[in-house]
Amino acid sequence: MVENRPWMTVLTHMVLVLGIALVAFPIWVAFVASTHTLQTLLNPPTPLLPGGEFFENYYRALTEGAKAVGAPVWSMMVNSLVMALGISLGKIVISLMAAFAIVYFRFRGRIFFFWLIFITLMLPVEVRILPTYKVVSDLGMLDTYPGLIIPLIASATATFLFRQFFMTVPDELVEAARVDGAGPLRFFKDILFPMSRTSIAALFVILFIYGWNQYLWPLLITTDESMYTMLIGINRMLAAGDSQAEWQVIMATTMLAMLPPVAVVVLMQKMFVRGMTETEK
Repeated sequence: MVENRPWMTVLTHMVLVLGIALVAFPIWVAFVASTHTLQTLLNPPTPLLPGGEFFENYYRALTEGAKAVGAPVWSMMVNSLVMALGISLGKIVISLMAAFAIVYFRFRGRIFFFWLIFITLMLPVEVRILPTYKVVSDLGMLDTYPGLIIPLIASATATFLFRQFFMTVPDELVEAARVDGAGPLRFFKDILFPMSRTSIAALFVILFIYGWNQYLWPLLITTDESMYTMLIGINRMLAAGDSQAEWQVIMATTMLAMLPPVAVVVLMQKMFVRGMTETEK
């Protein structure tokens, strides 16, 4: 039962505004810091209103970067974008194929192979990082995009989610497609894939953010500054050694690093919600 009381509406809105303010305040401070000179940031009090160095700081971050890194932010954004797209699309394609084979093909050991895939949930990259690094190094994939992407594109979770969705598809639909002369590939392309598009969109949002936020694996296999991702670049900027960290450039880089994940979430918000709350059949 929903009670419509005015004071309750006011209270809930106040709590909502307070929560938004608590979450948004650090982001506002970072944005303000990205619009001032370094001297202004080093001298108290900390400014809480934007300054006049917005274009200079962002232009320098995008084209030159901080002195401690030596790579411009646009280069690191491209690396992070390629890595995030490669991981998310690779996970979705492999998981779709694996779930399709497990559900619609009858072969010996089908259930065994499914549980073998599922058990890999207990073996994330952090657990098998040394043998994975050895394999990637022996294959000559250090400081390359395949080295950043391939070890992370297998996903037991996505395979399990797609398998569960495919198992809810009525058998009558499969029989109708078979009677209509559709082979396995046509059934997958014309029927199963369109039915799965909201689930794929929801999974893409989650996996894109997962790939964008990867830190440990890129830190391990990248030594060339031209292959640094955004998180590696920000960490290198903070480790300035004896010299003064360039906080205005670091804050501008941090704000730029938030843009792609936010854009993906905003642009795919409707499909993400539909994919998480309903099933199309």
